[in-house]
Amino acid sequence: MLMRNEWAPLRLFDPLDGVTIAEPPDIGRGNWAGAANVWFDETGDFWLVYRLRKPHPHRGYLLRIARSTDGVNFTTVWEMTKEQLGTESMERCALIRLDKNLWRLFVSFVDPADRRWRIDAMDAPSPAQFDPQKRKVTLTAADIGVEGVKDPVVYRLAGLWLMFVSFSPTPPNATEELKQKMHATGDVFATGFSRSATGLAVSEDAEKWEWQGEVFGNRPGEWDGYAGRITSIVFHLPIFVAFYDGSRTVEENYEEKTGIAFSFDLRHWERVSRSQPALTSPYGTRSLRYMSVVPVGSEWFCYYEFCRPDGSHELRLSRVEVN
Repeated sequence: MLMRNEWAPLRLFDPLDGVTIAEPPDIGRGNWAGAANVWFDETGDFWLVYRLRKPHPHRGYLLRIARSTDGVNFTTVWEMTKEQLGTESMERCALIRLDKNLWRLFVSFVDPADRRWRIDAMDAPSPAQFDPQKRKVTLTAADIGVEGVKDPVVYRLAGLWLMFVSFSPTPPNATEELKQKMHATGDVFATGFSRSATGLAVSEDAEKWEWQGEVFGNRPGEWDGYAGRITSIVFHLPIFVAFYDGSRTVEENYEEKTGIAFSFDLRHWERVSRSQPALTSPYGTRSLRYMSVVPVGSEWFCYYEFCRPDGSHELRLSRVEVN
């Protein structure tokens, strides 16, 4: 009975009642505003980091950080282009505050050296002052023995930093020829040669990370048969609630839907969305993905990427009362 009462509000909020936070750069498929992460600061400010994308060959071309006092109306304070990283594309990033005068931005982008997704970090005294030339390595595919790592979600728990990431495992008995094919397009996640899973890295200082391996995966044959990407986690006594992106096949790689799972230890997860997604758009591909949930008082501010009737994606917000 407890579980039913807890889950009901999350499964029933209607994305059509949401508010548009950022528009895509153009109409049509492949034009996206989203992949957002939100840091709610102790000062009461919302700090939003998101990216803009256009169809190939542009891909993820612009990263923005924006500030808000109400979580709805945001003002851009910083931007970075993909050219500043020398990369083909940028994806979901994460912003955290380490102390009063130190912020850290984790950026996921295609490594120009081997065309595999990687994550770097840069520090600044404020979110408006990040310098792409001063970034440091956080996680690379080569260092942790996978084919790609991106989309960090970062939390602090009892003094330990946790980073949940989307990663592409190396297929068993993969030949060098297969590895070359996997990275020929600069996006292994869209090739179908591997799969999309969630891994965990831990750190005491949010700088040196220890790779823990896979903690959440895909379910072959189900609606989340190809992808299982955790995008947000909220502690809701007595459990951790995760929102995750799922896709049935690699053809839905860019058009995932949102599922819900729960855990008591952040390493073993039970899916609530077993037969179908919990949240979808009513339009086009029905994609609703990259959920970022911020608890504020008795509400959860839910930011997500939402498929519009023309096939583009906008960044949208829905607010949910949680008892």
